[in-house]
Amino acid sequence: MKQGLQYNLEDKVFVVTGGSRGIGFEIARNLKDQGAKVVICARKEAGIDAALKELGAGGNAMGIQAHVAKEEDVERLFDATIDRFGMLDGLVNNVGMNLLTPSTSETGPGQWNKIIETNLTGAFLCSRMAATIMKKQGHGRIVNISSIAGRKASPGMGIYGIAKAGIDMLTKVLASELAPFNIQVNAVAPGMVRTDFSKPFWSNEEILDQILKTIPMGRIAEPKDIVHPVLFLCSDGASYITGHVLVVDGGSTIV
Repeated sequence: MKQGLQYNLEDKVFVVTGGSRGIGFEIARNLKDQGAKVVICARKEAGIDAALKELGAGGNAMGIQAHVAKEEDVERLFDATIDRFGMLDGLVNNVGMNLLTPSTSETGPGQWNKIIETNLTGAFLCSRMAATIMKKQGHGRIVNISSIAGRKASPGMGIYGIAKAGIDMLTKVLASELAPFNIQVNAVAPGMVRTDFSKPFWSNEEILDQILKTIPMGRIAEPKDIVHPVLFLCSDGASYITGHVLVVDGGSTIV
């Protein structure tokens, strides 16, 4: 018998980009626990294999090696999803990366392109492909993982923040364009989450102490704190919500 919150996602099909670790893996695992069929993608095959093993994949999970900033990889990802499951109910654009950039004005074009392509261009390419499928179906959900870095300039995260601000506007634009097709597009914007991605920050006691002073709830988020807002936006309970960026940050942007 299933325990905990239920979102009525049985037999629905979701693609989760960057689903082999961190927040993406937790989203994929919880979608599968809710009875959904899940396709994860990542750049490294070893990571996909390890994630599928931990998921206890069976016939309801599949992994595809893909770089979301490469159009041919994105096409292959969604073609494989349709070949396997025949439909697409939802896309979670979770892939994200950051290279510390102490000075954005002194950062080279190569580093700029790498951060923008992974965080923003990849979400655009995946959303475009998903929208093509969803329009034919007459329904669908797209949930983008944004960040409060897109609203609040943070040291070392300048270009990442610019990309996430782009994700927020991509969410609103797509929501407006796709609403006539019964496709809802929303985003979840976390603050700091305890994952390997943010480990350079929270593993340093001095830095962590400074971060905690900015969070009224007195702690950084755990992956599960992000998972449930995503599942809600994927569910029927959010059928009249679109173009919304849900901030999940323990209150850090209200102070």
